[in-house]
Amino acid sequence: MSGSVSPPNSVIVIGGGIVGLSTAWYLQEHGIEVTVVDRGPVGGGASWGNAGWVVPGLVTPLAEPGGWKHGVEALFRKDAPVSIPPRFDPALWRFLARFSRNMTAGRWRRTVECLQPLVARALDAFGELHAAGAAPAVIEAPYSVGFRSPAAADHYRNHLEELRGMGQPVEYVNGFSIPQFSAEVTDSLRVMGQGFIDPGAYVVNLAASVKQRGGRILENWPIHGVADTGSGLGVSVVSADGGTEVADAVVLATGASIPRLGRAWGLRTPLQPGRGYSFTVDCELPLDGPLYLPAERVVLTPYAGAVRVAGTMEFAGFDDPLNTARLDSVAAAAKPMVRGIDWSTWRDFWVGPRPVTADGLPVLGALRSPRIFANGGHGMWGIVLGPVSGRLLAGLIAEGCTPIDLAPFNPLRR
Repeated sequence: MSGSVSPPNSVIVIGGGIVGLSTAWYLQEHGIEVTVVDRGPVGGGASWGNAGWVVPGLVTPLAEPGGWKHGVEALFRKDAPVSIPPRFDPALWRFLARFSRNMTAGRWRRTVECLQPLVARALDAFGELHAAGAAPAVIEAPYSVGFRSPAAADHYRNHLEELRGMGQPVEYVNGFSIPQFSAEVTDSLRVMGQGFIDPGAYVVNLAASVKQRGGRILENWPIHGVADTGSGLGVSVVSADGGTEVADAVVLATGASIPRLGRAWGLRTPLQPGRGYSFTVDCELPLDGPLYLPAERVVLTPYAGAVRVAGTMEFAGFDDPLNTARLDSVAAAAKPMVRGIDWSTWRDFWVGPRPVTADGLPVLGALRSPRIFANGGHGMWGIVLGPVSGRLLAGLIAEGCTPIDLAPFNPLRR
C-alpha cells in the first residue's frame, strides 16, 4: 500500500458477486483475513443472471465507433437493443454525453489497448481458481456467430482482425453449418478458444471456498456507509440497521452501486447501471457452445440443461422494476434467427444492473483514503475480467504493487 499505511491484516469486501469474491479469495492468498458483506444473497446481482461469457478475445468497450446510431434508436424504438427510457435524469444525460465522446475510432483503440493487460491474464486467473478447487473449470467452447448478410459477416470479420492485430487472443473459422441457426442466417463463423460458465453456480462455489478458508460472509446486510477513522482503528462499515464491522481496509465491489459509497471518497469516474435481461428456455437441439447474434445483441448460452437467452442494454434506474417489454424485445430479436427453441417454456426472468463507465475502463485501485479501494465498472465484462481484477487488486492491497500499470483504471480519474 502507498504512503505510511501498513499492509492490512483484515479487509472487508463489500459486494458478493464474482468481482468481490475473487478479490476476497486472492486477499486470502496473501494471508489477509476477509469479511464479505452483501445487501442480498451472495451472487444474487449481475453475477447471477448474465450469459456467463468467458471470452477474453471479444472484450471491447461498449462505446464503439458509430455507436451514436444505437443511441438514436434507443430514443425512438422501443425494441432497440439499447434502451434509454425517456425521463428527467440530469446525471444520466451527463453520463451519456461523456459516453458519446468515446465513440471514436481513436478512443476505442486506446481503450482496447488499456484493457489488454487484463485480457491477457484473464484465463490464468480462472485456471488458478479452478486448480485450487475454489471454482468449476471454464467450459471451453467456440462461439457461433450468425449474420443476416455476407456484408454483416465481413464487417464482423474485419472487427476480429483488428482485435487480433492489437494482440487479443482471437481465432475464428468460416463455413460451419450450425443446426441451431435458421434460414435467416445467411453467413456464420466460429470464434475459437473461448468458453463459458454457469455464473450463479460459479459464484456460489467461490463463496464456499472463501468460507472454507476462514472468511466470513454476511448476506442480506445492506450498507449504510463507510468511515475511515484516520487512526489505527481502521475502517468501519455500518449497515442500515446499525450493525458495524471494522477492518484495516475496505474494498467497494458493489457493481453499479459503487458510486453510492465511493463518491464520499473521491470516486470521480462517471458510472451508470446498464441493465441486462435474461430468461431460460428449453431447446430441442442442444447447444455445443454459445450462439451470438451481433446485430441483435443477443446471446444464447447452454445453461442447466436448457438455454439462457440474454441481451439488451437498458440505461434505467438502479432499482427500477423489471420491464417485460425488454424481455419481449430480446425474444423477438432471437426468434427469427434460431430454431429448435421451445419459446413457450421461457422462465427465470431476470434483470440486473451492469456497471458501465463512460470511458469503458473499470475502476480499480485506491480512493482518497489509502484504506479504501474500488473494484468494478467492468460493464458487460464483469465475468471474464472479475477474477483477474480481484487478483491484481489483492496484490496492490497486500504488497503495494502489481505486475501491470493500473493508472488507466484509477478510480479518481475524471
